[in-house]
Amino acid sequence: MAGEENFKEELRSQDASRNLNQHKVAGHPHSRSLEMLLRRFRAVHTKQDDKFANLLDAVGEFGTFQQRLVALTFIPSIMSAFFMFADHFVFTAQKPYCNTSWILAVGPHLSEAEQLNLTIPQAPNGSFLTCLMYLPVPWNLDSIIQFGLNDTDTCQDGWIYPDAKKRSLINEFDLVCGMETKKDTAQIMFMAGLLIGSLIFGLITDKMGRYPAILLSLLGLIIFGFGTAFVNSFHLYLFFRFGISQSVVGYAISSISLATEWLVGEHRAHAIILEHCFFAVGAMLLTGIAYSLPHWRLLFLVGGILVIPLISYIWILPESPRWLMMKGKVKEAKQVLCYAASVNKKTIPSNLLDELQLPRKKVTRASVLDFCKNRQLCKVTLVMSCVWFTVSYTYFTLNLRMRELGVSVHFRHMVPSIMEVPARLCCIFLLQQIGRKWSLAVTLLQAIIWCLLLLFLPEGEDGLRLKWPRCPATELKSMTILVLTLGEFSLAATVTVFFLYTAELLPTVLRATGLGLVSLASVAGAILSLTIISQTPSLLPIFLCCVLAIVAFSLSSLLPETRDQPLSESLKHSSQIRNKVKDIKTKETSSDDV
Repeated sequence: MAGEENFKEELRSQDASRNLNQHKVAGHPHSRSLEMLLRRFRAVHTKQDDKFANLLDAVGEFGTFQQRLVALTFIPSIMSAFFMFADHFVFTAQKPYCNTSWILAVGPHLSEAEQLNLTIPQAPNGSFLTCLMYLPVPWNLDSIIQFGLNDTDTCQDGWIYPDAKKRSLINEFDLVCGMETKKDTAQIMFMAGLLIGSLIFGLITDKMGRYPAILLSLLGLIIFGFGTAFVNSFHLYLFFRFGISQSVVGYAISSISLATEWLVGEHRAHAIILEHCFFAVGAMLLTGIAYSLPHWRLLFLVGGILVIPLISYIWILPESPRWLMMKGKVKEAKQVLCYAASVNKKTIPSNLLDELQLPRKKVTRASVLDFCKNRQLCKVTLVMSCVWFTVSYTYFTLNLRMRELGVSVHFRHMVPSIMEVPARLCCIFLLQQIGRKWSLAVTLLQAIIWCLLLLFLPEGEDGLRLKWPRCPATELKSMTILVLTLGEFSLAATVTVFFLYTAELLPTVLRATGLGLVSLASVAGAILSLTIISQTPSLLPIFLCCVLAIVAFSLSSLLPETRDQPLSESLKHSSQIRNKVKDIKTKETSSDDV
């Protein structure tokens, strides 16, 4: 209270100097100076009330311990991207033909072309019908050549893939001739895993701790990632993909929570940005390995071997001291902080450790129902969910639009992944200069511009060609691909900013659960994109991208700024700060009126 009274006296003294200069700037609102004073109030409040700010300063804001912690989050991020996008490289398109090896019994020396000519019916244009075959007859080879075959039926003995250069899931489990929808089933199962994993790991991370949740997610990557290479049926493959998706989203939630609570200020922002950069590196690594390997099982074997060393995290990963304090584990929190200080070659003053005591209510309790009961938390969560939904829907729509243009799968992953790294690194400058709120607004505005531009570009070689009569089709296609790539560039920056922003807005007791809830909105956006793209004209999805991006841009203005502010530990912490700020605003306004 004494510190607050001193700060109020400082406000009153600055009132006098401001009022003396007010006549020089006639009509200039005092909101800007008030905002500066409120920011200084938050800084004072941080030093007075956030014990962890002083403790982490004594431990070392970004010493050897924190650097090692950040580095430990990079490798699993690489492998998360590896397994998350592996689906896109194991469904290599293959042209099938019915297996007609029965004719080799009467003509063992037939070439492959001769076998197809005799046993596969042809379309009017001369191409072979891939899903039909001539039924076997008890004739000799000369009679078959002389009279030909007439009775056709669907493939009886499976399919062959004479032009296949790689072994993929398509020719492994014969996902052809009416079975192509199973590829969409794999996407649905992966999305279902993300949905369920967001809820489960959000609750686990807040109830059991960040450390156990990270270990569970890494164990899932090892078991389901490595085990996918040995599946003997497509249904088993779907089950393992379901497990991988839960592990991927679980690691994203728990690792962001851990890094947010161990780091302070701009170090926190830099760590999350770099973690996302390494996620893009994982996508590039996957693209390179998938391009060079001839068999889809080898892809998962390589990924499984690379993820096995992560078992060592059992012994080297720390728990979050903020979470330990919220759960009443004061002794464990002190031990973790002292260990971090020893690694950084620092000594924590005993008076700071003595201040780290439980309040009278002992353990801070919270549940999912608080997202409905607490008005401020409910408002923030709804706004964040809307933005997450928009970003996910737009990103998947742009990616699927690029696939419709016939762009190869390797280009669709390698080029955007390369561009995502500088896009995310640019966020460092934005966050330092204009803060979280305005950085989010800028990146969303860029996405809106690119989506609006896509509305005026042709949908294909014919589509809206009349709008561009003098421009060759190849140039139009290249222009569209460039705009799509720049749109993904902007969305990559938006994802990084908003991930950091979300983690800072949520209180420690419900941080992971809140991240899980907004991840649900993200998955819902992806599912909606897949549904609309497959059932509606391609112009409507892009139009919805523009509308949703404008709505998200408007809603983001309702979120408070979190730069230079302490992390909220409990549900009451942010309310107390907000009430104190309102009191200062009221007194400031009344003094101006006098």
